[in-house]
Amino acid sequence: MKAIYVAMMAVAGVALAGQAQADEALAKAKNCMSCHAVDKMVVGPAYKDVAKRYAGKKDAEATLADHIIKGTGPAGAGWQKEGKAALAIMPPNPTVNADEAKKLAKWVLAAK
Repeated sequence: MKAIYVAMMAVAGVALAGQAQADEALAKAKNCMSCHAVDKMVVGPAYKDVAKRYAGKKDAEATLADHIIKGTGPAGAGWQKEGKAALAIMPPNPTVNADEAKKLAKWVLAAK
């Protein structure tokens, strides 16, 4: 029984790792990584800082998905004031569809 449990956990770990890599690939394909990185500010805030800011907020995934597609507008100015972004806003990314935005938002929120 223990062997089955260990095997199931290993399969789950591989699946999750594959998903994380797939979403990073999507972020690269959609040019998100031109302005963001997981662990440091580039032009926009680090994904780990975004994850911290939205941690525990029940609408975080939907909010981030919306920001990914439509941009942040004036609401993003706080990142620049905090020294965590070079620009006051994130521009819209019309090449990202709703499903992709959800995947990207989920991936960003999981950043450590």
